[in-house]
Amino acid sequence: MTGALPPGSTIGILGSGQLGRMLAVAAAQLGFRVHVYGDAPGPAFDVVAAKTVGAYEDLGKITAFAESVDVVTYEFENVPLGAAAAAAAIKPVRPGPRALEVAQDRLVEKRFLSEIGLPVAPFAGVDSLDDLEDALATIGAPAILKTCRLGYDGKGQARITSAEQPGWALEAIGHAPAVLEGFVAFEYEISVLCVRGLNGTTVIYDVPLNKHQDGILDTSTVPAPISDAVRERACAMATRIAEALDYVGVLAVEMFYAGADQQEPLVINEIAPRVHNSGHWTLDACGISQFENHIRAVAGWPLGSVSRHSNAVMTNLIGVDVQNWAALATEPGACLHIYGKNDPRPGRKMGHVTHLKALTGR
Repeated sequence: MTGALPPGSTIGILGSGQLGRMLAVAAAQLGFRVHVYGDAPGPAFDVVAAKTVGAYEDLGKITAFAESVDVVTYEFENVPLGAAAAAAAIKPVRPGPRALEVAQDRLVEKRFLSEIGLPVAPFAGVDSLDDLEDALATIGAPAILKTCRLGYDGKGQARITSAEQPGWALEAIGHAPAVLEGFVAFEYEISVLCVRGLNGTTVIYDVPLNKHQDGILDTSTVPAPISDAVRERACAMATRIAEALDYVGVLAVEMFYAGADQQEPLVINEIAPRVHNSGHWTLDACGISQFENHIRAVAGWPLGSVSRHSNAVMTNLIGVDVQNWAALATEPGACLHIYGKNDPRPGRKMGHVTHLKALTGR
């Protein structure tokens, strides 16, 4: 327990969204105080002891925030590196800024994964129409053009079905620096939720099967219908990434399962250096959730058990789905989580519901 923060210490969280809210609740249950820094008020502000509104580029405010806490973490991967570095000059930032640097740029991320020997789709950097045409000539179509930075839940992407006339795809993403990725034929999308402690200890939750709708995660189901060998391979890949980044906290690794007949059945799609939507089921199906384990890791505590007591299906409540809260609240085996957001507009994650089932088989 050397270096572990005692209860009563203050956890600083960069970001005021629903992930910050759930992290803050988990921290409070362990006896920590929480100070959230956000560029606008968000759901996390409702449940914390202290809050600061400020631009992430305001390094003076970031420094003052870091001085008021004992350790800093973050709930989204687009925290500016300058802000993370300013905080790290004052207090430990966990996961470290290197994880942000890799995850914030898809081209950097693909190169990093390739360099450590992990499988990714064929890719090429694209800064111009000539680059795109050259990349298509090498990679072929279909392919997906993605902005290097920002873009999430299907945003900042354009699918190219033919190598001819690709200019529209550049227009669709605003001519931003991009990466072209070859299309991966897959049976399932899965994710690995890896938790690495301050001492390098690593634990991994069971692997969920993820389904998306309109580019947004719709459901995560555990257990995923994959073999033990594939599950072990997926966990080993995630562990390799965490070790290479000297990571502390929850790391989500999204993967495509290409099928048992493939020489390499798994291809990494992307990483997220934070707690993850596909791990929300752990709040109800596990004794210790991804949120508590992230707090344990960044505070230097021993990691908790990742075993689950139930099978589960987590369903996101997008936009007006949340207005069905009364009916969901009466369903047997349904665990309802509402994020406290106003304005249930299309595409906005307003909450989630997890349906628990008896633990059978895996």
